[in-house]
Amino acid sequence: MPENKTNVTYDENQIQVLEGLEAVRKRPGMYIGTTSLQGLHHLVYEITDNSLDEAMAGFCTHIEVTIMEDGSIAVQDDGRGVPSQIHHKMGISTLEVVFTVLHAGGKFGGEGYKISGGLHGVGASVVNALSNWMEVDDCYEGKRYTMRFEKGITVRGIQCEGDCDRHGLYVRFQPDDTIFEDTTFDYDILLNRMREQAFLNAGVKITLKDLRPGQEDEEGNPRCAVLRYEGGIRSFVEYLNANKHAALLHKDVVYMKAKKGDVTAEVALQYNDSFNETIITFANNMATVDGGTHEAGFKSGLTKVINEYAKKCGALKDSDKKLSGEDVREGLCAVVSVKLPDAQFESQTKSKLGNSELRGIVDGIVTQKLTEYFEENPAAGKLIVEKCMAANRAREAARKARELTRRKNVLEGTTLPGKLADCQDRRVEFTEVYLVEGDSAGGSAKTGRDSRFQAILPLRGKVLNVEKSRLDKVYSNPSLIPIIQALGCGIGEDFDITKLRYGKIIIMADADVDGSHIRVLLLTFFFRHMRQLIEDGHVYLAQPPLYKVYKGKSQERYAFSDEERDRLIAEFGGNAEAERYKGLGEMDAQQLWETTMDPATRTLLRVDIHDAMACDEVFSLLMGDKVEPRREFIEKNAKYAENIDI
Repeated sequence: MPENKTNVTYDENQIQVLEGLEAVRKRPGMYIGTTSLQGLHHLVYEITDNSLDEAMAGFCTHIEVTIMEDGSIAVQDDGRGVPSQIHHKMGISTLEVVFTVLHAGGKFGGEGYKISGGLHGVGASVVNALSNWMEVDDCYEGKRYTMRFEKGITVRGIQCEGDCDRHGLYVRFQPDDTIFEDTTFDYDILLNRMREQAFLNAGVKITLKDLRPGQEDEEGNPRCAVLRYEGGIRSFVEYLNANKHAALLHKDVVYMKAKKGDVTAEVALQYNDSFNETIITFANNMATVDGGTHEAGFKSGLTKVINEYAKKCGALKDSDKKLSGEDVREGLCAVVSVKLPDAQFESQTKSKLGNSELRGIVDGIVTQKLTEYFEENPAAGKLIVEKCMAANRAREAARKARELTRRKNVLEGTTLPGKLADCQDRRVEFTEVYLVEGDSAGGSAKTGRDSRFQAILPLRGKVLNVEKSRLDKVYSNPSLIPIIQALGCGIGEDFDITKLRYGKIIIMADADVDGSHIRVLLLTFFFRHMRQLIEDGHVYLAQPPLYKVYKGKSQERYAFSDEERDRLIAEFGGNAEAERYKGLGEMDAQQLWETTMDPATRTLLRVDIHDAMACDEVFSLLMGDKVEPRREFIEKNAKYAENIDI
């Protein structure tokens, strides 16, 4: 029974009403998802999305985003600006309404914006509420107006600064460091987002600048990117396929566009020779990471057309046999973008589109246009069908390999790999498994661990590079099967996060080139076949020490960097030795526990995905079989490399 706390008063005074932007500051996660780095950058997106809505309405051609010298953000556009007149209902200027009142904006109806990404009217006001200060410079209908806010409160009301020969809105804000964990903006994160928006809005120019000291480029100039793509999402697909062999199947990107009433749907696709599918969907410029009706329509139309063409060209001779959706999407890179009034999203983060009519519209355009493409380009059509048929054969081989693996497990009487030293606890939220490089380190880890909640799985040789391998190779690979069995959640079609056996999956490899290679191979495997493990925060990297610093036999400390080594030597009076660990196997069980496995003292790095598109690009670049882009990457970034083994 719960404890009876008779001394606690619960009456009308305990019911709080949060007014205005106070609710945003009290519960920021409800409005921007998180106060981490992701939430910080979301503030910029809310302001730029308003400018992009102006672009979609046909009134804005240039958006400039600047990271200022003091770390604040400035966004300027050449749109219409914000109306300055006194609002008929609120009794204050419309400019102040937009930046201080929740659920206020020009996107609920009327003729201001027929199509927009912002639906709830909270974007600008939320950014204002979560900023130390915000300044607005509004050029509207020949006049310039300014305002200043601090923590969402108006501290300088609207002032008319006189005539103005330009038009548009300038917003500058400094995020509140008492709300966000970190207020340092990442140029590359913003660049990826701005590039994406430039692709989605063909012809619109987006400029990103970084004026912070110490962030200059190689020539000493402020970093700057000018993004403008007349090809729109066609250019987007070409960009995504840049590090893959796409021209081997069909040289040109297949582009299709249709309009039905106020709804516009665009699709661009191109196959490459990889084994991974990349489908990115948008609704009103918002990335719908969880898909929705437009993605479902694209997939159904694609599967239907390719099956029909496969039968027509004789590749599918059995009338009962069909290619699955997974078969036809292997190696596919596609972008689906829809623009519509009254878009229905699941939440303010706009991760999934729900408008039912979009499924039929996108299905119809794909069916019609892709059928026409195959008729006009039979050679490309046959190559695509051949790739889909190969995927089907590989998937069948993977199914047989999977069943064979299961039968073997049944015969052996266990579904767990023999080298796994399991833990006693079965509660996922408390358990962790170490994937350890080498039997020697695995032996030390087994001896030194806390067996109540820590499991150890020594890795068997170098892990397969799944970027170059189909699923059937994964299921027959002796280095990956034990990992799949130990985690218990399956891969591919069988993946089920609820069956995961450990809350933390910790990769523990040597701090050298070989160890780094093993870490990258494992991360490639998780990203391609178990991505949700990374997205949900289950994958970690252990940080073993680089040095043991000691003075005689009585004083001994561990250093995780060259700087820490030098500091420890200085603390010991300069008369100390530093021993460089070559591998985990050099540490005994007690040392491994103290430095790398004890939750009280260890350092773990959680693997996160801030930008799935950027991650896909990097894995394709570094782990794929296209050599030239990788060589260019190495030449460009070699100067940043440290601890190189020669």
